[in-house]
Amino acid sequence: MKHEVARPNILFILVDDQRNDVMSIAGHPIVKTPTIDNLAKNGIRFTNAFVTSAICAASRATIFTGLYEYKHVYTFGKKPLKKVFVANSYPLLLKKSGYTTGFTGKFGVNIEMKDSLISEMFDFFKPSGKNAPFFKKLADGTLRHSAEIRGDDAVEFINNQNSENPFCLSISFNAVHAVDANLSPGNKGHYPYPQSVANMYENVVIPEPLLNDPKIYENHPDFLKNSLNRERYFWRWNTEEKYQTNMKAYYRMISGYDNVMKRVIASLKAKGLDKNTIIIYSSDNGYYMGNRGFAGKWSHYDESLRVPLIIYDPRMPSENVGQTTDKTALNIDITATILDIAGVTVPQSYQGNSLLPILNNEDITNWRDDFLIEHRMENEKIPKYVGVHEKRYVYANYYEQNPQYEYLHDLQKDPNQLINLKNDPNYTEVLHRMRKKSQELVKK
Repeated sequence: MKHEVARPNILFILVDDQRNDVMSIAGHPIVKTPTIDNLAKNGIRFTNAFVTSAICAASRATIFTGLYEYKHVYTFGKKPLKKVFVANSYPLLLKKSGYTTGFTGKFGVNIEMKDSLISEMFDFFKPSGKNAPFFKKLADGTLRHSAEIRGDDAVEFINNQNSENPFCLSISFNAVHAVDANLSPGNKGHYPYPQSVANMYENVVIPEPLLNDPKIYENHPDFLKNSLNRERYFWRWNTEEKYQTNMKAYYRMISGYDNVMKRVIASLKAKGLDKNTIIIYSSDNGYYMGNRGFAGKWSHYDESLRVPLIIYDPRMPSENVGQTTDKTALNIDITATILDIAGVTVPQSYQGNSLLPILNNEDITNWRDDFLIEHRMENEKIPKYVGVHEKRYVYANYYEQNPQYEYLHDLQKDPNQLINLKNDPNYTEVLHRMRKKSQELVKK
């Protein structure tokens, strides 16, 4: 521990499959997220927040450990996350430092020695279970939505806290993940939402995806045209009726968990804990929603990698309240930030940076200008890649293709990443530099 002053409580809210721009505070014309908006208006919103691996298993392991996928080596189909990495996870270090730690929802990571390590990580642990249904039948026969159950658990945890001992509660919503085993559109199938939001967006016509021109899809190489991104497009978005039904249901799921967040934050206030509780809100990866003729996430485009990130800190300097920052923030930063907030020494093994200096309006002269992007899951329908993302250029190498297939994008001239500049002679020097940087980041 760095200091003995009263340590703040931490509420970390992680949602599933939500891109950075699907919030009303980010200018979305349809979806309503008043609780999220209020956090941003009283906190700080990161407009350039990304995950380094766009899939829930690897991303959640990264958030727990502060390590890139290449380092922690965990994703679907891999052996459990090693104990040496779990030992430096934020909940375990917080609990050792005197925090009361709680978790509810989608854990999403299989870990070594799970039973014993979970007890070292959490005082309160209520996971939703693998492939748990979105609706659970209660003792009185009524159905309760998973997001509302997360809220019930969170309120139960908060009601048992006091101002003498700091806590960290992690709420991991299953929403807005689709029910991939049920391809019926809407509430009875792909995107189940709570009854409380059933009438929202009823008379709204959802605009077509921004990158909807069939030529955009056709311009891809075969290995992406035939990937799981395309297969799931036909599950969700390929007809106008299915698209309208599923998008409305998807937005209702977002507004549904936003309602739950409001109730949880109200319980903090009722216990007199709100003035000393920092709230972090983010997502485990982005989402295509029909853009490029794709569904899901996984690949190197920004729709897949960009996520919302908002931090509300009641101690924040007044000049920062309600501001946005364009400094690049990553999911690996969340771990270091949580520990830094708590005054716990950040392990040297962590590969992310604390975001606290940004919140405190410190003069930051040396912040990242690039980061590694990767997807290494063994799946014949999800091509592996590794690359590097800068503010202007994005490079990706789908290294298992024969021959390897490279992408180079210039975000300044082509923000939608529609043009692959890999063979453009005007970008030869940039390509060589980015290719070398990608290799160096992996080694580093």
